[in-house]
Amino acid sequence: MQLTEDQIYALAPDEASKKAGRDLANPAKWGSKGISEEALWGECQGSGSKPYQTQVDLGAIAFKCSCPSRKFPCKHGLGLMLLCARQPGLFAKSTMPAWVSDWINKRAEKEEKKVEKADEKPVDESAQAKRVQAREEKVSAGIAELMVWIKDIVRGGILTIPEKTPAYWDNMARRMVDAQASGLAGMVRNLGATNFWNEGWQSGFIDKLLQLYLVAEGYNNIQNIDPDLQQDLRAVIGFTTNQEELRAQTGVSDTWLVIGKESRDEQQLTIEQNWLYGLKTNRYALVLQFTVKGQFPPLNFSPGIYLDATLVYFPSALPYRAIVKDYNIIRPIDNVNIKTFAGWQQVAGYETILNSRLPFRSEMPLVIASLTPVFYQKQWWLQDSEGCLCKISASYTNIWQLIAISGGDPVNMAVIGRENEYRPIGVWHQNNYKSI
Repeated sequence: MQLTEDQIYALAPDEASKKAGRDLANPAKWGSKGISEEALWGECQGSGSKPYQTQVDLGAIAFKCSCPSRKFPCKHGLGLMLLCARQPGLFAKSTMPAWVSDWINKRAEKEEKKVEKADEKPVDESAQAKRVQAREEKVSAGIAELMVWIKDIVRGGILTIPEKTPAYWDNMARRMVDAQASGLAGMVRNLGATNFWNEGWQSGFIDKLLQLYLVAEGYNNIQNIDPDLQQDLRAVIGFTTNQEELRAQTGVSDTWLVIGKESRDEQQLTIEQNWLYGLKTNRYALVLQFTVKGQFPPLNFSPGIYLDATLVYFPSALPYRAIVKDYNIIRPIDNVNIKTFAGWQQVAGYETILNSRLPFRSEMPLVIASLTPVFYQKQWWLQDSEGCLCKISASYTNIWQLIAISGGDPVNMAVIGRENEYRPIGVWHQNNYKSI
């Protein structure tokens, strides 16, 4: 499925690639080119004697190019897609050449082998149970040490906390990794990453410490709580869910709008967060993707695209994270009816409900009507139609882009955060969704 120009630009790894791709969206730059149901391809003359062979898997929006660039997608892939979006008549439907069909077939075979390998491998249930028990014992031992560490902080008070060296936080985080509780390790590192130079840091620090305590104490009493909440605790600690078993479930079918996307690097992994909104169900979803640095994620989402998709939510007291069972990219929809929150008072009531169901939840997206960015008391806020204000996260860096798109007028806005701080991720401008 072909994407719009905005969606193609959103795939660019950086601004330089956007500019170079724009320059290559010129018919004079391309020799042979074509399109089929499965792929888009073309040959672009570069600095060498042979043209670069560029190809796009239109099903998964994946790229391959013979150029030496290590960017994904490279400028040639972007340029080819932009040219096809602008002048589709230049691309005659034809049979894929061998260098394209070989790549498409290899991708299909690789996916089939993955499925066959998963189906053929026998499961030793006895050995599996022993591994699960051994891990749970490790986690319990690690949590026992963590509880002592938390109580020591409380007993000693937090006035001297800013004086702690990085090793103080790193040592406990490593202990959690050794205990196979990677989620708790991340929470400890996040606690140590508190900006102790900010006025009022104590409130945020205590909130993070309390969430860490809730998770640890909750795991110690996991047999006595709701089964869905048990799954949340295990997920936060670092236990994984079998996604093949999850994929076998029915799921939720809807037309989904991708309202936001963010990526971060952790060691050798790139973690991609994609936030989706269901137009019919009015449900939000988070789709995570983990890839080795330099590789392209299996699903290529771009803010602003619409998907006909079936999502399966992970078991939770507050279903939010999901996997994509199947999907098709569809053309943008005009006059989309989005169910919005009227203002911050309504959001506060909704937050209260969420926190009562899952007190250690992560930040979540919301769509709020008629928000205006305003500068007040030396910081930026979002003002609703009733004049109520909510702070924009201090880390937010796209405030001037937001103001340029909105023109200072109230706009329906997608934001992400929790409780008293949010950051905008997109707005509706002239009936079109624009990511920020």
